[in-house]
Amino acid sequence: MSLRGRIFRKESRDRYIERDNRFEKTISGGDLIALGIGAVIGTGIFILPGTVAATKAGPAIILSFVVAGIVCAIAAMCYAEFSSALPVAGSAYSYGNVIFGELIGWILGWALILEYVLAVAAVSTGCSAYFSSFISGFGIHIPQALSGPFDPAHGTYINIVAIIIVCLIAFFLSKGLKSSIRINNIMVIVKIAIIVLFLIVGAFYVKPTNWHPFLPFGVKGMFQGASTVFFAYLGFDAVSSSAAEVKDPDRNMPFGIIGTLIIATVLYIGVSIVLTGMIPFTKLNVADPVAFALQSVNQNWMAGLLSLGALAGMTTMMVTMIYSSSRLVYSTGRDGLLPKVLGEVSANHSPLHAMTIVTIVIAILGGLVPLDQLTNLVNIGTLIAFTVVSFGIIPLRKRKDIPNHGFKVPFYPVLPIISGLLCIFLMTTLSAETWIASIIWFAFGLLIYFTYGIHHSQLAQKDDPQK
Repeated sequence: MSLRGRIFRKESRDRYIERDNRFEKTISGGDLIALGIGAVIGTGIFILPGTVAATKAGPAIILSFVVAGIVCAIAAMCYAEFSSALPVAGSAYSYGNVIFGELIGWILGWALILEYVLAVAAVSTGCSAYFSSFISGFGIHIPQALSGPFDPAHGTYINIVAIIIVCLIAFFLSKGLKSSIRINNIMVIVKIAIIVLFLIVGAFYVKPTNWHPFLPFGVKGMFQGASTVFFAYLGFDAVSSSAAEVKDPDRNMPFGIIGTLIIATVLYIGVSIVLTGMIPFTKLNVADPVAFALQSVNQNWMAGLLSLGALAGMTTMMVTMIYSSSRLVYSTGRDGLLPKVLGEVSANHSPLHAMTIVTIVIAILGGLVPLDQLTNLVNIGTLIAFTVVSFGIIPLRKRKDIPNHGFKVPFYPVLPIISGLLCIFLMTTLSAETWIASIIWFAFGLLIYFTYGIHHSQLAQKDDPQK
């Protein structure tokens, strides 16, 4: 077989479903929404509406979230159709393998591994900072050497709390999905309750005059704000990784993905309305604008509760992303593109080896590596996946061997094309440094594929049974 034929050979939907039957189907539609909200609504909801309003959009940050929500909703519909037609583990990686071929699938998987791993590592360091601040109130202090990434010049060698947090979450996930989902659901409820409480309390201090002028930076500022806050929605795609473990995926996958976007958009818009109504937008360019607004109206008790909401937000985000990344790595092992041991499932229906590898990598990054620059790579990995999934709806519809009795994107093929073009546009707004770093990452990924994956994949063995 020619090289072209080998790299574009395609997996079959039925083979994937057969292999993924090892998972136990325990996740409901409500659980999916909780996983999605856990990933999408983090500490950013207490920060982005204020800082972006102050620097880019003014009170029109409200419309910025509406625009960003619409863009994400179109991409979400594309994910919903794919997850309904292909209820398998691996999200965009598996979709790419079936629709475009092995190489495209691998590139998408490599992009998503980047997104999930770096996102969790970055959040683990933030969670560590919140925890250290919390215990300092009781007079307990973590030694400086154990409180930051490896940086001897500043007296830090390892962020021990970040490592412990990641390992604890992975431990609970490895013991079974049911209990982990239950804990995640409780924390999501706590997080949403605190946000709703802020909206209720803050509404009493809203002054409509603070919304004037509504467009101080013009329409251009509103769209710049939308481009910035778009990244607040990243993470909903992680929901599609769970398709192999979902009850009635035809119905529940679209419900979970689209439901996540609707709830997240409503919460972001609500916080933006109340926040910019409480305080003139020019004063919101601070590290903690929501807490600052509450303190300015003497609601310090509520400001204290926000720390609990932020901690819950970071924890649920890590639960969803560690879970999703382990299923993604499992999928590459299942297909032989990474060592097959990663594609094994333990007696309690968990991909234990994949979970272990993911935990080790995240713990090393979160505990030892400064992540300030690397987190920008999260954006490009996600947008590449969004782009391919959006355009992939067109060849998906043409595949007669892939039945879909569930959700389908409306206004086909216009909406999928618009979604793909919008994602490409957003990629052009990323910095040159991000592009250079991503090229290095993908070059490393291609090296792995052409030296290992192309020779060991399940499709290679199917073509040559003697391998």
